[in-house]
Amino acid sequence: MNKYTLLIIIVAIATVILLTGTLFTVKETDQVIITQFGKPVSDPIVDAGLHFKIPFIQKINRFEKRILEWDGQTSEMPTKDKTYIIVDIFGRWRISDANQYFLRLRDERSSLSRLDDILGSETRNAIANHELIEVIRTTKGREPYRDPSLAEVPGIIGMLYPIEMGRAKIEAVILNKAAAKLVDFGIELLDVRFKRINYNESVRKRIYDRMISERQQIAERFISEGAGEAAKITGKRERDLQKIESEAYKAVQEISGRADAIAAEIYANAYNQTPIASEFYEFVKTLETYEMMLKKDTTLILTTDSDVFKFFKSINPDSNRSDNLTYAQDMTDSLPDR
Repeated sequence: MNKYTLLIIIVAIATVILLTGTLFTVKETDQVIITQFGKPVSDPIVDAGLHFKIPFIQKINRFEKRILEWDGQTSEMPTKDKTYIIVDIFGRWRISDANQYFLRLRDERSSLSRLDDILGSETRNAIANHELIEVIRTTKGREPYRDPSLAEVPGIIGMLYPIEMGRAKIEAVILNKAAAKLVDFGIELLDVRFKRINYNESVRKRIYDRMISERQQIAERFISEGAGEAAKITGKRERDLQKIESEAYKAVQEISGRADAIAAEIYANAYNQTPIASEFYEFVKTLETYEMMLKKDTTLILTTDSDVFKFFKSINPDSNRSDNLTYAQDMTDSLPDR
């Protein structure tokens, strides 16, 4: 190998090294900052293609141009009503000012650490400034559900706080406040969302107890309403039964009265035809009265002018039983034929 060939090879190698240090490509997904001795010397290069730089002195720094994700750590936070919840939040961001981003953060690991600090702090502040129902419900327009069975139940069981903002607006508050702080770092925060919200174990137990209490109140209300309806039905049944019995008794009495009237009319027509028939009727009725009054070991005290005693006076104690029977038979024979 002569000296000319060696020179050509050296020149070729030097040219390759020079071109390699001078030319660089930018991808569609990248943006590049050219630094000289650690300081940016131009605006970020965002156009894809072939670009130039001063070799050995200038250095290229590549950053993502696409939207990046941030997934926060799950942490426990208290709400305004002192209810501890476990919040898992995520966000989307991108590098809006590559020069500022390079000067303040340098790389993605530092930016994620800064996002953890700022978004975590704003999330805790937002959660602490709002009631639990605000964080749980999606928007203000959605009315909280209340069991209609609890509508007339006294006390706070089943009652929910009115929604002033809702979860979507709380997310917007976190986004706006955190985005304002991240502008100085060359970061544009695009979105922040709650991934998951869980109750603390102690809070979960209280909520379960509250749910059980609500169900018990509903059950007790249904039981009391059922007992009340049963009492109404029983009372109505008793009232209807008494009404039916009284109406039946009234009908019986009316029928019995009409029958007695008809019987009395028949008796009157039969025994008022002659004085003897009338006297016999009085005699028969008096004997029936004696039968009802005079029982075994009965002591009867009457005055001598009593209507009941008059037939005792007409009995001749000296006459025998056959004479008295003859008197009764004569009165019977004297009745008119019916």
